[in-house]
Amino acid sequence: MCGIVGLFLKNAELQSQLGMHLESMLIPMSDRGPDSAGIAIYGATEEDKLKLTVQSGSATDVFPRLQGTLESRFSQSVDFKAIETHAVLQIDKAIVNPVREILDIEFPDIRIMSRGESVEIYKEVGPPADVSKRFGIAQMRGSHGIGHTRMATESAVTTRGAHPFSTGPDQCLVHNGSLSNHNNLRRELKRQGVRFETENDTEVAAAYLSHHIEGGLTLGDALEGALKDLDGFYTFVFSTRTGFGVLRDPIACKPAVLAETDDYVAFGSEYRALVALPGIEKATVWEPEPATVYFWEH
Repeated sequence: MCGIVGLFLKNAELQSQLGMHLESMLIPMSDRGPDSAGIAIYGATEEDKLKLTVQSGSATDVFPRLQGTLESRFSQSVDFKAIETHAVLQIDKAIVNPVREILDIEFPDIRIMSRGESVEIYKEVGPPADVSKRFGIAQMRGSHGIGHTRMATESAVTTRGAHPFSTGPDQCLVHNGSLSNHNNLRRELKRQGVRFETENDTEVAAAYLSHHIEGGLTLGDALEGALKDLDGFYTFVFSTRTGFGVLRDPIACKPAVLAETDDYVAFGSEYRALVALPGIEKATVWEPEPATVYFWEH
């Protein structure tokens, strides 16, 4: 049992309030997932730049060394925003692959949480309210975001095992449920060159979608394929740079609720995640249908 939230803003005037509203949605889901929590925020972009969100348990020591190494190696300043155990590096797209190689070889204890033009992911072990406070989620702004509170069932309680999982540029997934065929899918995806960092079944679902999108499928087609290839009980919220989508398995035993107004679309595992949103009393509220893809884009 985990908790999922998502908020897609139609009204750009609300972007300064995105983090505040996501926090108000996330914390009520704490009893559904007290082990760890995470959030993905889609914020401002900069032309020809890409963001890498990284994490380290030794951030105070390793992040200054990383920044110094990158600025020395590439003879340019690096936009480096450190928050607690995470940091967001905004770098030229031309040096993304060399930077990733430096991280792999010279800084093996640093983990990449996400990459993309817009997305930033923050996730850690601990009660959701504490995680949100540590990263200052309420002060973050953006166009849309998703969040997760985890109750671990099939793998250890670790930062890597927390959601969201990001396996493609500006793509991430949060999940409530359990996949029964994730080991077989993981082996098949590995044969096709996909790398994994955890034994978490959610990473397999995220990698499945990213792999098929990279192969040329639209997000909608990839989600339709997931209905055929992923066995188990699940509710997914999958987010991209331009929007987010919801998918439930054909039995749909995992709870889910959507609400839409002229200003936003909101998702919660339970309605109580939505009650603090502005104008929720006038929203159109419904339970998403089984085996049906819902998606909103800017």
